[in-house]
Amino acid sequence: MGVGTTARAEAPGDPTAVKEVDGKWFDAQGKPTYKVQADGTVDWYTFSGYRRYHAECHVCHGPNAEGSTYAPALKNSVKNFNYEEFYGIVVGGRENKQAGNDSVMPAFAENKNAMCYIDDLYIYLRARSTEAVGRGRPEKKAEKPPAFAEAEAKCMSAK
Repeated sequence: MGVGTTARAEAPGDPTAVKEVDGKWFDAQGKPTYKVQADGTVDWYTFSGYRRYHAECHVCHGPNAEGSTYAPALKNSVKNFNYEEFYGIVVGGRENKQAGNDSVMPAFAENKNAMCYIDDLYIYLRARSTEAVGRGRPEKKAEKPPAFAEAEAKCMSAK
């Protein structure tokens, strides 16, 4: 298991979607982000992130990324983590030792349900961090892009 550093990367910046590639949205820095239409329809990757979060992360980090007595609210944490730092924590895990409040985030590098959807998880958490997506399952979602289905099949079948 990897041990995270105490140094922080720069914050993720403005999450506004400026570019779309095969149904996935990116911010001005080229990092994955969310797109919510005026009618509340979320992009597919945000919806997928919601699903994966509630399959893998909510047990420790609480429903809707709001935290628990066991682990922090990721909707708040992701405000301080850029994509690269988030990726590193998910892949390698992290230990925090602070005045008797020790915590351990396990490494998910071998977990396909996390790694095949790591962008989706980040996108969902960014949307929760700004309240662009509220609590619970998004009511409306965009159609699954063919590129998503292809990448999913390839990743999930990889050995």
